[in-house]
This record gives sequence, structure tokens and C-alpha cells, in this order.
Amino acid sequence: MHPAAYKHNFKILTTPFINAIIFKMTEGGPMPEVVLETRLPGIKFLKKGKVRDLYELKDALLMVATDRLSAFDVVFGQGIPNKGMVLTKISEYWFKQVEDIIPNHIISTSIEGYPELEQFRKQLEGRVMIVKKVQPVMVECIVRGYLSGSGWEEYKNKGSVCGITLPKGLVESSKLPEPIFTPTTKAEVGVHDENIDFAGVVKLAGEKTANGLREKSIAVYKKAAGVAGKKGILIADTKFEFGLFNGELILIDECMTPDSSRFWPMASYAPGKGQPSFDKQFVRDYLLSIRWNKQPPAPALPNDIILKTSEKYLEALKKITA
Repeated sequence: MHPAAYKHNFKILTTPFINAIIFKMTEGGPMPEVVLETRLPGIKFLKKGKVRDLYELKDALLMVATDRLSAFDVVFGQGIPNKGMVLTKISEYWFKQVEDIIPNHIISTSIEGYPELEQFRKQLEGRVMIVKKVQPVMVECIVRGYLSGSGWEEYKNKGSVCGITLPKGLVESSKLPEPIFTPTTKAEVGVHDENIDFAGVVKLAGEKTANGLREKSIAVYKKAAGVAGKKGILIADTKFEFGLFNGELILIDECMTPDSSRFWPMASYAPGKGQPSFDKQFVRDYLLSIRWNKQPPAPALPNDIILKTSEKYLEALKKITA
């Protein structure tokens, strides 16, 4: 086993540092630098995802969170400054918060102890998760606690969300009586995920694994919602991914980030309309406003939208990890 294996070596950014980044972004000047892709000669490249680059390290995998933006399953040519760093740090925070419910794939979030990565420190620092090799479960596990997004659209037409019948009389952003499990397929880059019912999960993963996915997804969401609530944040919905490690389910990929979740400020929560958020919904709303058809190629984003999105990601990190 590698000497750094199973050692958490991570430090959350301090609030003053986050505030300094936000100040620099709002005072004008050139667009901050972004990392759209990584180049690590000598390290075996495995896969380029929507946001993360995946490499192989002898007994582990190296996941690097870039600043790439994916919206409506389309990857943009422009990035969001600081995004990859935020995703990594928020994921680390949540993985630790819920590890009493389910273990996760993280070995380390530092390149310390991996001398082959030292020459790439500038590219990697703050963006890496060195993780266990697992067998991914090909299901995206979505938990909804509030009625929003595509769920709200379906409810208006059918009174249900992903085939789950809900009480009558709910409005946009209503809190659901209980969180619901609404899985989708796990699509490749450029392909849309598709809703599936629980029977579809059983077909894809087997009954035991399907039951575990539903149970753990809802349990993790409920705990995280309680933690976030104490910080003045509502988690409207979120997406989890799981893998099998030594035959047991573990939490993988990212965990309750602004890419995979809707975060709403509790102080301004008002059912009956859309809510302000600390997540990718801001840029989605812009794309809807320009009537983009959600097909490649992605449209160019104005600088103010890019910077505001980055600010929202940093604000999420600040509020969640405070």
C-alpha cells in the first residue's frame, strides 16, 4: 500500500482567503486564470469527464477537478475561476460529515507522499482527490427534498416526480413531505441522463445494491440537510454516485457540491417561486433566458456571468464549511 494511503491530508480554505478572492474578482481587471484541462506527462491518463480528469496511480486513482463548466450535459469552452478547488473542498467536507453513514473513496486530498506528482504541484494543488479503485455503480442517485427544476415541471403536468405521485396543492419550491429518491442513468459526456424508476435501478444494479443505493442516498441527504440547516442553507436536491469496494457500497466522485446540488439561503426561502441559490443554477437560469437549445456547441458566456458564478461557488464554500 502506498505510504499516503488512507491518510486524509486536507485543509479547508480560510474565510479571509475566500473573501480576498471574491474582492479581487469584483474590483475589475483581467479575467482570473482557469484550469480547463490537465497535462501530466508520465502519469497514465484514463478518462476526461465533464469536469474531472482521471489518471492511474499504481494502487489508486488520481481525480483532478478542473474549472470546466457543464450545463444541461454540455461542456463549455469557458471555465469558472476557482470552481475545481471549491468542488474538491466542499466534497471533502461532506465526505467527512457523513462517513458514519457510509464510507467514501478518498485516500488523500494532497499530493504529499506521491513524489511522481510533485512536478505538477501548480496544476494540482487544491484540486486533487487520490481515491480507491472501485467498480462504479452506473446509476446517478438523486434525492429531492423540495420541488424544483425538472421535478417541478413534471409535477405541474402529471402530479408526480419521476413517476412518484406527490400530494396535490404543492407549489414551486415546496418542501416535500419526505425526501424522494429519483435516480437516472449515468450517461457519458455529451449524452443526457434519463430518469428511471426503482425497478430500473434493480435491473441495472441488482436488488441488494438498489436497496442500498436508495437507503444510503436518503440517509446521507437527511444528515447533510440537518447540518446545512444550522448554517442557514436549504439543500433542495442533490446527486450522489456510488461504487463497490470489496463488495460493499461506498460514496464516490463528488459530494453535495454546487455542481451536484441546489443550495438555497434559508433566510429568503419563500415557496411559490424560484429561489436564489449558491450553485450552478445561476448559470442555468442565464442559459434558459437566452433560449439556448441545450445542444452543442455551447454558447459563449459573458464575463459578468462567469465571474458571478464563480462568486456563488466561493460563497457556497464559505457558508458550508464555516
